[in-house]
Amino acid sequence: MERRGEFLENAKVFGANRYGTPRTPVRAALADGRPVLLEIDVQGAGQVKAAMPEAMTVILLPPSWEALEARLRGRKTEDAAALERRLAVAKQELAAAAEFDHQVVNDDLEVAVGQVDRILMGTPPTEGTEHL
Repeated sequence: MERRGEFLENAKVFGANRYGTPRTPVRAALADGRPVLLEIDVQGAGQVKAAMPEAMTVILLPPSWEALEARLRGRKTEDAAALERRLAVAKQELAAAAEFDHQVVNDDLEVAVGQVDRILMGTPPTEGTEHL
């Protein structure tokens, strides 16, 4: 699919896992007037924005670097080397936050979900979001 250009976005993440969003179902949904929400990484968001400049991008941010690190360490889903790779990628991704149309700080899940919902519905952002 990648060689044939069938992905809207795709990436190899953390050196092993491959992910991608097929282009055809996204285009079909949009042609039918249905909105499409993609949960993708920063690299994928950049690819989508390049292919579809009209796409709206939203990035979820941690309240602080310390909070992000504590969340990742608290999961205990990776060995030390994998965790360090994930933290290094997170630093790069956070540095790209200004490239997104909207930024939502995920300090409280319900509040963050409400912020994203308001953005998607086209209502003005409230505290915890930044409209760039």
